Amino acid sequence: MAGPLVRTLRRLLAPVSRTRWFRRVGPRALPVAERMLRRLTRGRLVVSGILVPSLVLRSTGAKSGQSRSVELMYTPDGAGGAIVAGTSFARAQHPAWTANLAAHPQAEVVVRGRTYPVRAERIPDADRDAAWARIERQWPGYRQYERDSGREVRLFRLTTDAEPSPFDGRL
Repeated sequence: MAGPLVRTLRRLLAPVSRTRWFRRVGPRALPVAERMLRRLTRGRLVVSGILVPSLVLRSTGAKSGQSRSVELMYTPDGAGGAIVAGTSFARAQHPAWTANLAAHPQAEVVVRGRTYPVRAERIPDADRDAAWARIERQWPGYRQYERDSGREVRLFRLTTDAEPSPFDGRL
């Protein structure tokens, strides 16, 4: 469970993450900061992981077939899995990793420095509101990215056979 300091920081930073400035700067600055921290901690910590549960998703490129990696926030789904949202800082286009998962649902995640195989499944329309509610308990206002993007954000549930699940007990 997140401590009071982390919850307070989330409440303070969540509104900043929805600003035009953050959406313009974040896509360029965060990957650089993520790479630096990943090198310093040998992959055990990602920048976003300081405030929210985060992972590195390793998927297969939908068109290229090449291995691709991306840092993502995740939300534990309460059943040993994780929810990831293709918000892409409210950009109009879906992020490439969502097409990769749709084409190749078998992937890997790195959580706190350990690698796990996962299977991705698109969250059905009937379950989207519940998934968004769960995500927004973790990061208030996050669904605003979907509204501002003008598109329906692709939501995926990641599951693993690993015991214990890497996604449990992190909020």
